[in-house]
Amino acid sequence: MGAKEGFSPTTIPCLLLLFCLGCKCLASELQVTQTATVKVDASPEHARKIPDTLFGVFFEEINHAGAGGIWAELVSNRGFEAGGPHTPSNIHPWSIIGDDSSIFVATDRSSCFSRNIIALRMEVLCNDCPAGGVGIYNPGFWGMNIEDGKTYNLVMYVKSPETADLTVSLTSLDGLQNLASVNIKVDGTSNWTKLEQKLVANGINRTSRLQITTNKKGVVWFDQVSLMPADTYKGHGFRTDLVSMLLDLKPRFLRFPGGCFVEGEWLRNAFRWRESIGPWEERPGHFGDVWHYWTDDGLGYYEYLQLSEDLGAAPVWVFNNGISHHDEVDTAIIAPFVKDVLDSLEFARGSANSTWGSVRAAMGHQEPFLVQYVANGNEDCGKKHYRGNYLKFYNAIREAYPDIQMISNCDGSSRPLDHPADLFDFHVYTDSKTLFSMRNTFDRTSRDGPKAFVSEYAVWKSDAGKGSLLASLAEAAFLTGLERNSDIVQMASYAPLFVNANDRKWNPDAIVFNTWQHYGTPSYWMQMLFRESSGAIVHPITINSRYSGSLAASAITWQDSGNSFLRVKIVNFGSHAVRVRISTTGLGTSVNAVGSTVTVLTSGNVMDENSFSHPQKVVPVKRQLRDAAEQMRVKLAPHSLTSFDLALAQSKLVTLVEKDEEYLISRV
Repeated sequence: MGAKEGFSPTTIPCLLLLFCLGCKCLASELQVTQTATVKVDASPEHARKIPDTLFGVFFEEINHAGAGGIWAELVSNRGFEAGGPHTPSNIHPWSIIGDDSSIFVATDRSSCFSRNIIALRMEVLCNDCPAGGVGIYNPGFWGMNIEDGKTYNLVMYVKSPETADLTVSLTSLDGLQNLASVNIKVDGTSNWTKLEQKLVANGINRTSRLQITTNKKGVVWFDQVSLMPADTYKGHGFRTDLVSMLLDLKPRFLRFPGGCFVEGEWLRNAFRWRESIGPWEERPGHFGDVWHYWTDDGLGYYEYLQLSEDLGAAPVWVFNNGISHHDEVDTAIIAPFVKDVLDSLEFARGSANSTWGSVRAAMGHQEPFLVQYVANGNEDCGKKHYRGNYLKFYNAIREAYPDIQMISNCDGSSRPLDHPADLFDFHVYTDSKTLFSMRNTFDRTSRDGPKAFVSEYAVWKSDAGKGSLLASLAEAAFLTGLERNSDIVQMASYAPLFVNANDRKWNPDAIVFNTWQHYGTPSYWMQMLFRESSGAIVHPITINSRYSGSLAASAITWQDSGNSFLRVKIVNFGSHAVRVRISTTGLGTSVNAVGSTVTVLTSGNVMDENSFSHPQKVVPVKRQLRDAAEQMRVKLAPHSLTSFDLALAQSKLVTLVEKDEEYLISRV
């Protein structure tokens, strides 16, 4: 009798095993890809205009952001003042060419400038000097970037009792490569002479130095030795490449010059606006004792105002209110500080005929700078004399300039302020998980009080690295909350903005640079996806998903060259992919796939960073939608920021309809 057809005893376990494995694979797939529905209410009655000032930049003199950074001066310690007022003093980073048998240099107090009295005396001792001569050199800020064919403007003050023949050169750091040279004859006189020359480079070297040499025995004094590239931005003294990075962000305001730089560890080292204006040669400079380096203050109050104008950004002047980290001025004697701030406002806003406005006009800016925002100190709310001092400044400024918006250091996000203010300052530096969880911070803030100015935000602890993808995603989620709450949040800026790779006092930062290179961290590129938000229209948005605790989103409509777009930004802070269905109601027009784009910021590892060797490892990747039938593929990658820019046409309301795991544009 033949055997019955069926499964053998060994076949059944195998099938069961395959079935179990299949179930596990299916479960795994369901685990990996989450689902969510994002609904945008674009109806006019629920739409709201975002303040024109929402996103800007905050510049602090930290990490050599200014001196040796955006300020293009190539000579470090150009006036020999960094060693202090007592002589002899340290002239670092200046050094000598030759040895102590052929040259002797020392500082003295013989300068022709009363506010910076230190000068350098160079005595050449040799009758038969070595080939190439002896002298002094300055390596700038970790080397000078000298580029072939470019012109560099030299200015220096010299005097010599006898005729002296000098050679000024741009060379490699070891002096072996000569990039440019000019011979200068100094007439013997007891008076100081201002010398100006143009040096045109005939080679390239990223770590060059400026050197001044002679073969003739004698004595020569030097002071205020400056070397500036001729191609600074608009001729205003700023590094063009770094300004371009700021322009790309389309900042609506510039907060300056700090930060802790404004306060100082001690008031004697705080930033003083008066000392930073007028001819650059006459500025005394000062030691920034918070971030521990000297600044010649070539980048001063006037230059900050000029930079604001060049960026098309509203200046936000953070002034010292008589408080540093370690000492305070009693309110009873704060009046001179109040007058000082009023004078600073007259310098910016006064007519060319006013006392301080005339100083501004003499510097080349006849028309006033429209300063409409001032911050009364920095992070001083808990200090003993802050409230008393604050009211003195507030009342005096309100009387003189009733249109100026005043910013308190005290946080009003969770409880009312006990003093008048137009805005309150809000600073947050924390780890990525905490900042992501703060995306709803301002949901509960009272709408009756002053507006919020989130002037410093960033992820900065261990998961930030030197600028990680993870940090940028938490920050993006936080910003979606600021957009949604922009009826109470008026301004926001990341911090710090710049870091010179040779002086990382603070990590991370938005823009990293050295003498000739620069790149944006993921936090910089994240901000690029928010640059159209200021002045746009924000719409209510909801997320329905079991996975919504790892998602954050916002929706705006904005215009560019007459074209309108609906932008939906979604942050996936989790480690799973998410398939999202986006729907809109109340839009009142159709979506044109031609001109619509999807931009994604992500990478293979959440701790990935950009660097000089891989400056675009973590950058937004943008693709175009080809037609109305093209898939939008609203599948969010793990740990990603996705921005959908949907071009709006004149038609009826639209929604995004799911079909075959794709998302097609259709009318309802």
